[in-house]
Amino acid sequence: MARNSTKFVCQNCGAQHVRWSGRCDNCGEWNTLVEEDAASAPVSGSQRKARPGRPVALSALSGEEDQPPRVSSQVLELDRVCGGGLVRGSALLVGGDPGIGKSTLLLQAAAGLANAGRKVVYVSGEEAIDQVRLRATRLGLARSNVGLAAETNVENILATLETGTPADLVVIDSIQTLWTDSIESAPGTVSQVRASAQMLIRHAKRSGSAVVLVGHVTKDGQIAGPRVVEHMVDAVLYFEGDGAHQFRLLRAVKNRFGPTDEIGVFEMSDMGLREVPNPSALFLGERDAWAPGAAVFAGMEGTRPILVEIQALVAPSTLATPRRAVVGWDSNRLSMILAVLDAHCGLKLGAQDVYLNVAGGLRIVEPAADLAVAAALVSSMARSALQPDAVYFGEISLSGAIRPVGHEATRLKEAAKLGFTQAIAPGAGTGGQDGEGLRTRRVDSLSTLVAAIAANAPKREGEDT
Repeated sequence: MARNSTKFVCQNCGAQHVRWSGRCDNCGEWNTLVEEDAASAPVSGSQRKARPGRPVALSALSGEEDQPPRVSSQVLELDRVCGGGLVRGSALLVGGDPGIGKSTLLLQAAAGLANAGRKVVYVSGEEAIDQVRLRATRLGLARSNVGLAAETNVENILATLETGTPADLVVIDSIQTLWTDSIESAPGTVSQVRASAQMLIRHAKRSGSAVVLVGHVTKDGQIAGPRVVEHMVDAVLYFEGDGAHQFRLLRAVKNRFGPTDEIGVFEMSDMGLREVPNPSALFLGERDAWAPGAAVFAGMEGTRPILVEIQALVAPSTLATPRRAVVGWDSNRLSMILAVLDAHCGLKLGAQDVYLNVAGGLRIVEPAADLAVAAALVSSMARSALQPDAVYFGEISLSGAIRPVGHEATRLKEAAKLGFTQAIAPGAGTGGQDGEGLRTRRVDSLSTLVAAIAANAPKREGEDT
């Protein structure tokens, strides 16, 4: 009796099933099982005798070069996120929402490398060559010597790349559109994406070309396709942005050759993506300095200091369960700050609706934002505006104490550069000195900060307290 030559593969996690079912037993997603042909799968050891192996040369840990060889993409923000440039022979996966600007960013990087005398190949599987040319003309990059191709077959792409000298940069847009003759399944399936990515990564390691793969993003914000592709590549970059704002963020979530906490900031314009060397000025550009419930947080994104406004609104609730709405911050950490304010500062926020927003659409994961969040909450509840020339940073413990944070001198220097004159920082500092024209006020406990804000609250006659 012939064996079944089909299998059912989950398009979300890559798990294999012998029969179809509505729900994947591995990840729990519904309607993600797709039938694929298993005839091309490798046979077991009992059916095929393995060839004898050959010894490989062993190398020492020390080498001639301390850093991997890199090539600049001519886009400084992209180089920053990658750790100083594109590493030769590496594979990068870039994901982002549709229309966020992934193709625009990579086309600008490709044109910059080509203008610097590098060989660049741009392969589009979603657009025709004329469509890519129209975008290049709109961006003013039509004269750049970039090799274009519209192809989805991996064998044809590799045959083209292996012709002549190896390219310094190869852009594949996108990995979900590629297919190979060795897999009997539709393009975009788990098997096709995995096999296509493996063949392109093998070419990158063999030729020394930097290969950039573009990946689609699911509704949950994750790169579509099997997670194994993210494990195969050397770096995974997410291109984020909000449709209501003009700026975009490039963030690394995996990087074998650099840090994973760096971000690159771009501004979308009619001439493409423009690099933002000073993102703090961009995030604070539309700030209402005298509004209650607004505090400026001096944060760090990797090695870059960023000043961003945190907005809070505390209002009486008409519901049995008050609302807790958070945008750009961790909701669990907000609950902790509210509990500390209630237990150690006497602020009864249990019956209040609390709304918290990080202005500009930036998402903050740093615990140093605790002090700025608490100041914004107290300011909104007391209806007292904070000092417009002050910045806040510090971590709040469950006991109400203010804990010190790292990179204090860098935060103070950035605040002084943007015209701020004072900083509210933890009492046990890390040795950072005041910047020029910037005085630092130390607070040891959260109750001290609450008392200082309450003392400046205006007294309004005939108004309920």
